[in-house]
Amino acid sequence: MAQSTDHLQTLSEIRSLMERSSRFISLSGLSGVFAGSVALLGAALTYIYLEAIPFSGRKHYYDVVPGSEKWGLSFWEFSAITASLVLILAIIGAIYFTNRKAKRKGLPAWDSMSKRLVLNLAIPLITGGIFILALLKYNLGGLVAPTTLIFYGLGLLNASKYTLNDIRYLGVTQVALGSVALFNIGYGLEFWTLGFGILHIIYGLVLYRKYER
Repeated sequence: MAQSTDHLQTLSEIRSLMERSSRFISLSGLSGVFAGSVALLGAALTYIYLEAIPFSGRKHYYDVVPGSEKWGLSFWEFSAITASLVLILAIIGAIYFTNRKAKRKGLPAWDSMSKRLVLNLAIPLITGGIFILALLKYNLGGLVAPTTLIFYGLGLLNASKYTLNDIRYLGVTQVALGSVALFNIGYGLEFWTLGFGILHIIYGLVLYRKYER
């Protein structure tokens, strides 16, 4: 019996070593919760800027958004600043919580696997950013929110092979949500809030309960 237990323990250790060498497992669910919370704050600020309520309708979107100016900023200037702040804070949160988890597990937070993850996530995101600049140039701002969701989802799908499998499901969900948003122009902020805010918090809590508690 003791020998059988030793074999099982050895197999478990081998499996753990193989997982560490092939996937970045220090990704923290709390980073998702933090990113989602920051996104919700950014969305709330945008609603305040527009003096709107969620699902106030397409009429509000087409009549108010194009000419909006508040706090000395046009809507697109305000959106660019808000989105940049949300992204920066989300990255800072991801670095902090990932480093904390890595230290607890005695693993490196920045190794060859984490570099591959970041690279594979960045390629679709950078491509999406260029595509969004083209949309803005040709006055197709209504497609910006769906596009961010779709390219972010593609980035997660592309990076998921280097980290926890659960990230793949989040990626699929983001792509699906963005695809629906493409056919509901005028509700981009609502879809953006759901995708980057609520879904991040839900998946973050799931990952935390599954891998960190």
